[in-house]
Amino acid sequence: MRTFDFAPLYRSSVGFDQIANMMDRVLTNDGATPSYPPYNIEKLEDDAYRISIAVAGFSDSDLSVEVREKALIVSARKADEDEDKTYLHRGIATRAFERRFHLADHVHVIGAAHVNGMLHIELERQVPEALKPRQIEISSDVKAIEKDVVDAKSVN
Repeated sequence: MRTFDFAPLYRSSVGFDQIANMMDRVLTNDGATPSYPPYNIEKLEDDAYRISIAVAGFSDSDLSVEVREKALIVSARKADEDEDKTYLHRGIATRAFERRFHLADHVHVIGAAHVNGMLHIELERQVPEALKPRQIEISSDVKAIEKDVVDAKSVN
């Protein structure tokens, strides 16, 4: 397998270590990614997302949705069933699982719903006002901006 050295990125940047760690984690994944349970990630709007996970056979009390350290963790543990049951065929998998989704900055979980064997988790990007683009008013008064400009001759 091809490996990449992210050391130059760490040496020449500040604050991008999360991106490098995520790339390192993805690239070193051995391909044995769990496929159970199946899920979809939908983009509903520019800042709205939905994760839908197939959780047939699990009740609300068996499921857990948690946000911890910028990660959405969905897990399920089936309560012990009656051991007296005899199955001729058991095709509905109800084995325990834990699925993690790493959340970008400012992405928050809005809510979750369990309907018809599907767990729907609603997410939204909530960008703070300070980070949103803002329109700058253009003034024809030069003196208003002169006080903020440093004369290059006085610096040299």
